[in-house]
Amino acid sequence: MSTLFDLAFYVTIPFWALMIFAPTWRWTRTVIGSPLVVLAPLAVWAVVAVPVLGAIWSLVTAPTLAALTTSIEDPAVLTALWAQIIAWDLFIGRWIYLDSRERGFSPLLMGPLLVGTILLSPVAVPIYFVLRAVLPVR
Repeated sequence: MSTLFDLAFYVTIPFWALMIFAPTWRWTRTVIGSPLVVLAPLAVWAVVAVPVLGAIWSLVTAPTLAALTTSIEDPAVLTALWAQIIAWDLFIGRWIYLDSRERGFSPLLMGPLLVGTILLSPVAVPIYFVLRAVLPVR
């Protein structure tokens, strides 16, 4: 299970690397332009989640803190949750990248924000909304 936990993030590294280190490269926009980039971590999610789908379904249809606390003690449930978070972060990062390119924001500004999105997307997204509000569109 540890390998799949790690794999959920490792399969996203090429996409993050393109957005952060090669944001103006023609192929970056082509690759990141496809929403299918999130399929890699979602494939890990599927492999892990299918055997524990009953537990996950119970958790999402009747969520409680106690149920979540108990559920994440199962490495498969926790790994599925991790893969889902990683896929969501990539989806958000993809949107930030594409939107910032359309607005002409500097890659030197966006690179650190995309790293922040990998680490703490709930902090990075509001920061990006502030940038959208104050920076001029080119």
